[in-house]
Amino acid sequence: MYWDVFFLSIFYTVAKKITTGIPNKLQACIELIFDFISSNVKSMYQGQNPLIAPLSLTVFVWVFLMNLMDLIPIDFLPFISEKFFRFPAMRVVPSADINITLSMSLGVFVLILFYSIKVKGLIGFCKELTLQPFNHPVFFIFNFLLELVSLLSKPISLGLRLFGNMYSGEMIFILIAGLLPWWSQFSLNVPWAIFHILIISLQAFIFMVLTIVYLSMASQSH
Repeated sequence: MYWDVFFLSIFYTVAKKITTGIPNKLQACIELIFDFISSNVKSMYQGQNPLIAPLSLTVFVWVFLMNLMDLIPIDFLPFISEKFFRFPAMRVVPSADINITLSMSLGVFVLILFYSIKVKGLIGFCKELTLQPFNHPVFFIFNFLLELVSLLSKPISLGLRLFGNMYSGEMIFILIAGLLPWWSQFSLNVPWAIFHILIISLQAFIFMVLTIVYLSMASQSH
């Protein structure tokens, strides 16, 4: 929730004060993100849909900001929560929780079903599930099971990929903090945090790309 407010506030402020002249640093940064998202959508999504670009922007920034919380020292926010709010334990990385990642992938899955039925029609969508890859009545059940597994694997793999990478990264930080004395943690924490910046950005990019690709496949009529 807090990241939603932060994300929307920053983008809303820049949009209200946007200029056509020389942009300030914040506007230049936002424009770079917009151009990056727009170029990826144009290269991967076939067709015209006003929802895809805003959805891709939201997914990328939202996942990136959630992943970014993994760089906060693991005992900093839990210490504050226990000191001031009396919470005995606290996990601060949303994308390291499988409930969060599968919820986001479930939202993408609903859009996949929506555009599959909207573009192909309900009958066309049913035919796609029962007539591929073997176009013969004998293989209807086999085709349906095969296509159903392929369809359900999209949201599951989308959510588990993000969860697995972020959870493993969080566990490494926890192991460094739990197994090493405080005065030697710096030597391993800093190199891993620098490398983890790449993982954070890459996982946000992959989640966005797969969202675009899945919706592009759903919007194609055969």
